[in-house]
Amino acid sequence: MFGKYPPMAPECARNLSPVTLAYIGDAVYSLYVRDGLVRSADFKSGQLNRLTSQLVSAHGQSALLERLIPLFTEDEAEIYRRGRNAKKTARAKNASVSEYNRSTGFEAVMGYLYLTGQYARIEFLLKEEDEN
Repeated sequence: MFGKYPPMAPECARNLSPVTLAYIGDAVYSLYVRDGLVRSADFKSGQLNRLTSQLVSAHGQSALLERLIPLFTEDEAEIYRRGRNAKKTARAKNASVSEYNRSTGFEAVMGYLYLTGQYARIEFLLKEEDEN
């Protein structure tokens, strides 16, 4: 599923804008959720879209963070804080500003882990979601 390009050096990934990390992290998390839904049951496309929207939304990601933040490494926590506090050009849709900022931090962590080739770490963190 992952790994078309060689992993980026962690220091290079840390130098990217947290909004850029969140951009790729949004896609990584969305693909993870969509893949899981397709494999879990034979949903119709409308159901898939509704379920995906609930989980991938800023509100859904903010709730997920309550369980994940204690599991973050020091590097992940720093990436999360940078993403959460980053200036964003987009506005929150159907979420509070706080939820939107937290979700951007989460997506930045997912983007960082993906770009640095830490796919097993992504799986570990997101498996925590599946078990709750």
